[in-house]
Amino acid sequence: MGQKILIVEDNELNLKLFCDLLRAHSFEVEPVRDGRDALDRARAFGPELVIMDIQMPHVSGLELIEQMKAEETLREVPVLAVTAYAARGDEERIRDAGAEGYVSKPISVMRFVEAIRALLPPPQPEREPEPGPI
Repeated sequence: MGQKILIVEDNELNLKLFCDLLRAHSFEVEPVRDGRDALDRARAFGPELVIMDIQMPHVSGLELIEQMKAEETLREVPVLAVTAYAARGDEERIRDAGAEGYVSKPISVMRFVEAIRALLPPPQPEREPEPGPI
């Protein structure tokens, strides 16, 4: 399996697009449709990256980013905010909340994948087992 990415997105079509795209690039994905479930799912899944929609019902992505960054077990996980917000100052507010990356919707597939790869540590090559004594 590839690197683990948690996707928090309430829009069904966007969620499917992100999951299909990332699976095609050999990532292991965990979709979350309701932001209220995001922290529990992140704790259980142990992602190496979180893709976070900002504008969601019930709880905003900004609040979730701040809550993640306040938790010791999730603080180091990079967050890529994906949002339709494109007004001046929005990216700054998103980064101030703790997001390490920002992509605006509609996404460019190439830019989206590049932004993800820039935030993930390089994948560790699988090691060959050491030969035992003969």
